[in-house]
Formats: sequence, structure tokens, C-alpha cells
Amino acid sequence: MGKKGQMLFTYLHLAAEPKLAHDLAKTGATCVAYETVQLANGSLPLLTPMSEIAGRLSAQIGANYLERPMGGRGILLGGVPGVEPGRVIIIGGGVVGTNAAKIALGLGARVTLFDVNLERLRYLDDIFNGQVRTVFSVGHYLEEALPSADLVIGAVLLPGKAAPRVITKDMIKKMKEGSVIVDVAVDQGGCIETIHATTHSDPIYVVDGVVHYGVANIPGAVPWTSTRALTNATMPYALKLAKLGYKACLDDPALALGVNIHEGEIVHPGVKEACDSLATAK
Repeated sequence: MGKKGQMLFTYLHLAAEPKLAHDLAKTGATCVAYETVQLANGSLPLLTPMSEIAGRLSAQIGANYLERPMGGRGILLGGVPGVEPGRVIIIGGGVVGTNAAKIALGLGARVTLFDVNLERLRYLDDIFNGQVRTVFSVGHYLEEALPSADLVIGAVLLPGKAAPRVITKDMIKKMKEGSVIVDVAVDQGGCIETIHATTHSDPIYVVDGVVHYGVANIPGAVPWTSTRALTNATMPYALKLAKLGYKACLDDPALALGVNIHEGEIVHPGVKEACDSLATAK
């Protein structure tokens, strides 16, 4: 798995995997996670390309599973003249949510996007020219909207931390039979209470009549695109680490935030908090 003096540089998503985090710490290796490398402006340069792909695929996948032979309601997401289109709810207006909205809107769906950042909602309202309905995600608004949704896309991200559960089991029970959930946040534990990680070979399951898609590596469905997009982003950082080792993390603030484990300790605050919370809960 690794040893002292070695570096591991990849996606780790340790907030949802406390045992893995502690096992990695025992090796003594320095573990740098793509998903927590963060620039001064708050952007995540090594997560962004995969978030773009996952967001775009989430709408495409959701449209597919809404078909009756796939277990869905038998809804064409874009509708046709004289028949209303499907309704899509996207939870989270970051890179995943924005890209999901682009594809869903392009397919002709009616899209509503929820977020807790008013400035982000203003930005999205502007770039989508009002075609995407934006809602400040507080109180009962999401719960009231869910029963009308055909497709729900979970796109919540707190860098390094476990995703908050924003949709409960009781809320799922109020959704339409044959509606579909695609939880892109499943890598960080998921933002839907009823979600658990699935695989590309066995991607879905049904809870209370609602189709759940919980594949934990959505971009793996399109490896040709994903490999190239990820290499474009990671190569400069990989070369810097290969040349300087851990010193690169001391010299580069973005890489410093990527360090999850060092010298036998979980050092990223968000990962440590999530792992301690999960360990306590168990």
C-alpha cells in the first residue's frame, strides 16, 4: 500500500472511508488527494475535469433510466410538441450542477437548481439567461419540489468533507414511482439518505419505487475522455511532486491543501473531522 518516504497522489475521497484513511496513515506514506488540491480562489483544479464529466453524464444517465425498459416512468426528458418535458431538480450549483444543468437544458427538460450560495445562484441565473429556475436551498422549498421531479441529481460538495444528507428517506417516499435519482456526491458519502455506492456493472437499485443510481466513479464510463481530461490537469502537479517530493507541498499552497495524510497522521481538517465523526457514529 505504501511506506514512509513514498507519496500517493490520486483521488482518495477519505471522508467517507475512515478505515482506509487510518490504514493509509499507518503506512507512513504522504497521501495527496486530487480532490482537495485547491487554488486561492477556492477552485479545485484536479477535481474540476471529473466534475464536468460527471455532471454532464448525470443528466444523460438520468434520461436513460427514465425509460420504461430501464425501470423508469417512461418519460422522454425533453418531451415533444404537445407533451410537456420532464422535470429535473439539481441540488448544488457548483461544477457538477452547472454541467448537469447544461445537458438537461439542452435535452429540453425543465430544470430547477438549488444552492445555498446566493451569489452563485445570481451567476447561474445570468449564464443560463433565466432558462434554469434557481432556488435558495433553505427550509421546505426542496421538500415541496421533490414530488414533481422526474429526475433528481445530487451535486453537493464540501471539499474534503462528507457530503451533507439533504434528502431524507421520508422525502424519497413522496417522490413519483419510476422517478430517478443520480447522486454524484456518492464519492463523498452521498447527499441522499437512501444512496449507497454501486458499480458500472450493477449501477442501480430501487427504494420506495424510486430508481437510485449510485456509481462511485461516473467518469469511468467514458475512459477515453476522462483520461485525457484528467492528465491535462494533473500532469503539472505530478511533475512538480516527482522533482521536489514533499517539498513541493510546502512550496505550493494548492498542493499543501491536497495533503490528507503525512507522517502517520490525518492532517486535512475536513477529512479528519469526517473520519472522527464516522468512527464515533459506529
